[in-house]
Amino acid sequence: MEKYLNPDLSFQERAEDLADKMTFEEQVPQLSYGAPAIDRLGVPAYNWWNEGLHGVARSGTATMFPQAIGLAAMFDDKLLNKVAKIIATEARAKYNASAKKGDRDIYKGLTLWSPNINIFRDPRWGRGHETYGEDPYLTSRLGVSFVKGLQGDGKFMLAAGCAKHFAAHSGPEALRHEFNTVASKKDLAETYLPAFEALIKEAKVEGVMGAYTRLNGEPTCASTFLMGKLKEWGFNGYFVSDCWAIRDFHESHHITKTPTESAAMAINAGCDLNCGNTYIHMLEAEKEGLVSKETIRNAVVRLMRTRMRLGLFEEHTEFDDIPYDVVACDAHRKVSKECAEKSMVLLKNEGILPLKKDNIKSIAVIGPNSDSIDALRGNYYGTSEAPVTFLEGIRKEAGEGIRVYYAEGASLSKDRIQPLAQAGDGLAEAQILAEMADVVVLCVGLDATLEGEQGDTGNAFDSGDKRDLLLPEGQRALIEKVLAVGKPTIVVLSAGSSINPLCEKAQALIQSWYPGELGGEALGEILFGKVSPSGKLPVTFYDSIEGIPEFADYSMKNRTYRYTRENILYPFGFGLTYSNVVATDAVYDASEEEVSVTVQNKGNVDTEDVVQIYIRNTSSSHATPYPKLCGFARVALAVGSEETIRIKISDSAFTVVDDEGNVISDGNTFDLFAGISQPDPLSEKLTGSSCIHVSVVK
Repeated sequence: MEKYLNPDLSFQERAEDLADKMTFEEQVPQLSYGAPAIDRLGVPAYNWWNEGLHGVARSGTATMFPQAIGLAAMFDDKLLNKVAKIIATEARAKYNASAKKGDRDIYKGLTLWSPNINIFRDPRWGRGHETYGEDPYLTSRLGVSFVKGLQGDGKFMLAAGCAKHFAAHSGPEALRHEFNTVASKKDLAETYLPAFEALIKEAKVEGVMGAYTRLNGEPTCASTFLMGKLKEWGFNGYFVSDCWAIRDFHESHHITKTPTESAAMAINAGCDLNCGNTYIHMLEAEKEGLVSKETIRNAVVRLMRTRMRLGLFEEHTEFDDIPYDVVACDAHRKVSKECAEKSMVLLKNEGILPLKKDNIKSIAVIGPNSDSIDALRGNYYGTSEAPVTFLEGIRKEAGEGIRVYYAEGASLSKDRIQPLAQAGDGLAEAQILAEMADVVVLCVGLDATLEGEQGDTGNAFDSGDKRDLLLPEGQRALIEKVLAVGKPTIVVLSAGSSINPLCEKAQALIQSWYPGELGGEALGEILFGKVSPSGKLPVTFYDSIEGIPEFADYSMKNRTYRYTRENILYPFGFGLTYSNVVATDAVYDASEEEVSVTVQNKGNVDTEDVVQIYIRNTSSSHATPYPKLCGFARVALAVGSEETIRIKISDSAFTVVDDEGNVISDGNTFDLFAGISQPDPLSEKLTGSSCIHVSVVK
């Protein structure tokens, strides 16, 4: 038996043996994402590029979960772990079936280039809805849980996760191929790098993907600083470029002069795999003495080791028998619906919700996202077997006794619905239906054709980025006209980012994000009170763009809840329920390094809610200006019930980052805050409750 086929040897030993059995000419093509077969060694073709952000993407039918920002709004790392395991299971089922048919195309592999753990620092960034929001702690906890779910904890990985985009990458999209991110040592260590460190150290993430940009002058796919961090953290996987990012070295960044120089620069720095085609110049780079055969061989070893860890060179693994019929099965769809229910955030409710069927004879569902599948999807999505739009979900839940009217009302982004009509051609119908109905549900917002990745969007704004925090003009006119009718109105806002819908006259506002294939069912059940909403904002909703720093400025000053309390429409961590959950007591146990929080449901509806712990260092000049999240847990409470939740507080919560980027212990007095929101005046005003304060001396 060849050593690389011997299951008794380590994956490292086997990968080294396999790489050493390849000729140099066979090794080089293995460095590209579409790796060819080497028949004489029994190495099948393998395409590394697959996506699993919120479901297996771009390869046909799969369970479609809420977009990542919606999954973050659940504040539920345990459920996210379950989601990731489902995604990996479906990816494995698809791989098993496709490989048997000889289909080893793109989006068919087991290396999922997810999650996106960049920090959503600016609401204009179009790709922000791919992330877990603006907070490094929340992003770290959710990212670790997601990767552990993808990869599993057995001898072989169920699928391989990938932490992207390393690092400090969050727009502008239009400039990403030439942009130089300037970030301070403090901001890097405090905000942009912690999630990557956590995924490497805690989740043992198998892959790391670089970004298109430069970081402080260095291309991130060949950054000595970033590669040094990976070594420092003990990274033991493979590094892949973003797609065609290495080409940017010579074409856009002008760091190198030729593709050959770019290929050599990237692999010498530690970029093993090229998503793109620049590594076709690697043979020439070796001939010119720009790269050694040993460097190329070592990259191939790391790539083969990942494939070994996935069990792709075994006679049989426990995952080989996962059948295709698990894909989009009822059990998986049920979890997607649960996520949609827990992700929607009730931002405003003046007593109109939940709707009572006995008091309603008709509902007008109005707006361009009412019957839109795109409003469920986000980007990087799979094809749902049976998606349910908002209109369909409301109709289903309303039942036969309530008439449901529907009008599109406005185009998503154009000034008219029909090309030959006059501007505002849907407004009159929307007003007519609003006048006829007892209640209006106004479904507005964006979708991934408007906010998303450069090249994937219709470029209605700026290569997928937003110019401001307003809805397109046609939708603003629709909201104004419908609200002017004066009927009780619920605005449902589908967007992956901070939007000010200018709907002060509405009686309720629900942030639905892009809620996945059963988002319509979830919305219907929330509106009619079968489910109490319990999502929380993983990003700050700002009042206007004028109060936000320049988009290209990566300083955290005056950004996110940790660094500003100005210009806030709805705060990070905020979200209402149909009940009244309050924290009644909190105790910090230093010996157990945990906070015990007692919460009580004083309302009249059974509900879930999210207990949140924030910490403020009161004696260090290096601390963030405002308290930062350091713990959270979901809790289900029946009416009148009380529960005590124990939440671990890690040692890192008590550290600060100095101006040189050093994580240090500085100061010994701390304030801990426990509640169902941030400990800020606006949150307390909106929720009607205060956090419990605990003083800690270390």
